[in-house]
Amino acid sequence: MNNFLKDRLNRRLETLSDERLYQVLDYIEFLESKYAEHKPATPNVFQRFAEGVEDTMRAGKISASAVSETMGLLSKAMGVLNGVTAAGKSVASEIAGAATGAVARVSSSGSAKPVEEAPAPVPVTKELNSTP
Repeated sequence: MNNFLKDRLNRRLETLSDERLYQVLDYIEFLESKYAEHKPATPNVFQRFAEGVEDTMRAGKISASAVSETMGLLSKAMGVLNGVTAAGKSVASEIAGAATGAVARVSSSGSAKPVEEAPAPVPVTKELNSTP
């Protein structure tokens, strides 16, 4: 879809109430089931969860405005979780990079320096006095 068409659709959708927007969504899903030329992009885990919550609320006959407000809050929470996920990936890649760098330094020097071993423990013996 070209950007001009997306912008035109967005301008039209912005004028509709939440209830009408859900009707538009239902109609789009109907058209997609009948005429889609290819499968839609697979949503990520957070999107699938949010869509499941939204569909459950709509099936429960909850008002469109309540569903919309709930989804707005859920969207903010998903933004936070996406940030946490990105931070976790960044930390993991830094750790992997540090480990790779350490391995590269060891392999470029030819061999690793041996670790000094601790001396073996000295056995302690107790002298026994034998008294008759």
